[in-house]
Amino acid sequence: MHGKLIKSLIVVGVSALVLAACGSSSKTPTNSSANATTSTGASNQATPAHGGDLVFARSTDILSLDPANMTDNESIWTAETLYETLYVATPDGKHLKPWLATGYTLSPNHLVWTFHLRHGVRFQNGKPMTSADVKFSIDRVSAKASNPFAFIDVAIKSITTPNPYTVVITTKYPWAPLLADVALFANSIIPNNYGGESEQAFFKHPIGTGPFEFKSWTKGAQLVLARNPYYWQKGKPYLNRVIFTDVPNDNTRDLQLQGGQAQIDEFPPFSAVAQLSSSSGTRVTMFPSSLTEFLQFNEDHAPFANVYVRRAIAYALNREQMVKTVLFGHGQVANSFLSPALWAWDSNVHTPTYDLAQAKAEIAKSSVPHGFSTTLLVGSGVANEESLGALVQSDLAPLGIKVTLRPVDPNTEYTDIETGQYDMAFNYDTTDIIDPDEMVSFGAMGGNTGQKTHALFTNYNDPQIDQWAEQAERTFNHAARVVLYDKIQQQMASAVPLVPLYYSPFAYAYSSKVHGLYIYPTGNYHLENVWLSH
Repeated sequence: MHGKLIKSLIVVGVSALVLAACGSSSKTPTNSSANATTSTGASNQATPAHGGDLVFARSTDILSLDPANMTDNESIWTAETLYETLYVATPDGKHLKPWLATGYTLSPNHLVWTFHLRHGVRFQNGKPMTSADVKFSIDRVSAKASNPFAFIDVAIKSITTPNPYTVVITTKYPWAPLLADVALFANSIIPNNYGGESEQAFFKHPIGTGPFEFKSWTKGAQLVLARNPYYWQKGKPYLNRVIFTDVPNDNTRDLQLQGGQAQIDEFPPFSAVAQLSSSSGTRVTMFPSSLTEFLQFNEDHAPFANVYVRRAIAYALNREQMVKTVLFGHGQVANSFLSPALWAWDSNVHTPTYDLAQAKAEIAKSSVPHGFSTTLLVGSGVANEESLGALVQSDLAPLGIKVTLRPVDPNTEYTDIETGQYDMAFNYDTTDIIDPDEMVSFGAMGGNTGQKTHALFTNYNDPQIDQWAEQAERTFNHAARVVLYDKIQQQMASAVPLVPLYYSPFAYAYSSKVHGLYIYPTGNYHLENVWLSH
């Protein structure tokens, strides 16, 4: 969902992004590659072939293999290859479909959810998955206060297992997002009691029901996954192995793809898109996404607790120029911290737009009317962030704000944000579920209700936002939820604890031998569907 992992994102995908934005304005949720000219899949070739190793070059390493204790997207997307959930999002990111469960029923009082498990599902060690595994897995998410997604299961009162294939979840109060919540990576299913091991030992060689099993992890180098011979989808996966490599430098990933050392280049810089698209044997696709890019402030560092300072910066940023310069026009200025991919997105909310005169008026009312010196965290060697950083420096100079760029290794950048070791930083948000509750909880709530991320690690805290968010979670009245989320978005736009810069698609460059690759708006992918032509 979050992390400093997409800092180099790509012609055709922009129109899809705009259409997604327009299509989501109805605010009606439901539960239920392509080359450069399409976003429906990497290939339509008819017969998948088994075998081969896929080298997937990423911009950073994963941080954790524990689905209940991760917040960075590379870890999350890896977890969704190793582990699975009761429900998953559909490819368009707007619906839910049964996965390890085959269906559910909900009591008339909206308190008792009964899930029916799929028969024949086995873990990667060959042992069958049962309701005991489901109960253990979901219970453990909220068992530790330190788990960053403990809030997602806060409404659960109890989980019972009437038989090996039935799970009953009873909530303390009506909880509208619950079906989407069980589709969250944090609620991935692992063996009961860690298969008889300690938690620490288990996550050194974790086991799930996903299409690929863990083989090895050399931190800072590569993670190796192998085909799960017990996978419940017969005939899948097609690949023998998936090797996620840690290649922070954008140019190096591009060269590895063109040289055949890698088959997928995650997030090539927009500046390289034309060249990669024209290279023999490579393709570039932009997939519609739920990604919102931010400039965020650490309110524990002076003077960012002052709202006039934050507003002044928001007014001073020429975000249209950022879209032109950094995205080469492949995106749109963000109006809200929520993404147009979510049904709660409000097109009528407006974060302060470029107005230098208003920016100067705001800074004059602040605690630092003549400006100040500060630092901006940027990923070293990450082209998009370096370009954005230079634009921020230039935009804020007229306010007397001197910005010094602080380049850090992309592998430690997100950790610095998470631990509050920054003044200003670039960050981004994606949704992992179809309900807006996750992004609101993670990116706007301040911590009064136990939320550990403190508005995307900005340390912003507004009890009114927390109250509105709680109300939205506890009502099944869709119209009432929309009103509450509109209020939250307006409040965030006024207080600007983070400045939403732009919405952009997911850019992927890959070999023409890769087929079946599709990136969901949530950013995850189902690698069991990917195969290589030989």
